[in-house]
Amino acid sequence: MITVRKLYPHLDLKKWSVIFSVGVGLTIAGAISLSHRWMPGLTMCLVGVAMITFSAVMVVRLVIKTLAPDYGDRVVETLHRRYELGLGPKIVVVGGGTGLSTLLRGLKEFTGNLTAIVTVADDGGSSGRLRKEMGVLPPGDIRNCLVALADSEPLMARLFEYRFPEGDPTGLGGHTFGNLFIATMSAITGDFEEAVKESSRVLAVRGRVLPPTLEDVILVAQCQGGDVVYGESTIGKCGARIEKVSLQPGNPHALPEAIQSISEADAIVLGPGSLFTSVIPNLLVAGIRDAIQESSAPRIYVCNVMTQPGETDCFTAADHVKAIMDHAGRGIIDYVLINLGGIPPKLAEKYSLEGAYPVKVDRDRLKPFGIRIIEEDLVSNMDYARHDPLRLAEAVLRIVSMDGKSQRTRVS
Repeated sequence: MITVRKLYPHLDLKKWSVIFSVGVGLTIAGAISLSHRWMPGLTMCLVGVAMITFSAVMVVRLVIKTLAPDYGDRVVETLHRRYELGLGPKIVVVGGGTGLSTLLRGLKEFTGNLTAIVTVADDGGSSGRLRKEMGVLPPGDIRNCLVALADSEPLMARLFEYRFPEGDPTGLGGHTFGNLFIATMSAITGDFEEAVKESSRVLAVRGRVLPPTLEDVILVAQCQGGDVVYGESTIGKCGARIEKVSLQPGNPHALPEAIQSISEADAIVLGPGSLFTSVIPNLLVAGIRDAIQESSAPRIYVCNVMTQPGETDCFTAADHVKAIMDHAGRGIIDYVLINLGGIPPKLAEKYSLEGAYPVKVDRDRLKPFGIRIIEEDLVSNMDYARHDPLRLAEAVLRIVSMDGKSQRTRVS
């Protein structure tokens, strides 16, 4: 039996169709009248166009609600939200690890024009195993960024983050589902870049995630005292201060899409993340480094909240900046964004037991670099000494809004 309720959509469709038709009629009549009675004609045209536009919007809403009654309102809201985010600034973030995904989680609430350029030098854990066994680029850091930018149902994001328990009889112990998905997709398509794009579609990612290069590179570190260590996973264990890192092979080709994203960016953000194993490796790809150097967009380095045991022991903010400039050139940074918020004593003590301490701000040593120092309270109120996603994103966007490309002075 057909109820009155079931007839509602059909009645509404007829109503908006009639209004649309009347709008078309008014617009045509107004256009004809413009030549001899321009004021009434113009009024009729404006009213007609308004009726056409409004009725068309209502028909679209009605169709969506009819086809997907449980998600109709959400679909409309999502479309509107995506339109608003599409008007946001074009921001390129460069780095890897959990630090970069933290920033992305905040930025995606303000703009959909995001590109993450993520290091592919990882050789430890699940990524390292897949790299050796399947010959694919390490997917771990890229997976983290995809999940951070995901606009899909939470269950899908949790699926990509699921880690099989150690000792799993299938041999999958220690692997994450997302890593396996990207690696398998890469094997099927024969193209790691395409595998990342397909994974982005599955997760309905806001923005893009790109590797800096598609070449199989190894990170090499030269430590104080002359020791040389190979592989990202071993660099923090060299037992001495890191003086320099490099890639083998030494001149990997940059991904053209990554270079284009940098050239079109309204802002470029380096970090946060492990200095020598997440941020700097991207800058060792000449095409990426040169594109950032040549960009007229503000280039912002987000300094880490804490030092990293084995990698940046005793490093101050100036030490972080100097390391980046030593590897990529003096003109690679315009702003350094530093946390001003305090770390609770108990939490600081917990970190100190692991050899990690708050990064000190040595302004006198920073000034000679010719960059602007921005200090804000950026830490999370959680049980970890790390950046808060929204606070960090808002701080970055404030720098972007106050910068102005035409008013900037380059550091040569």
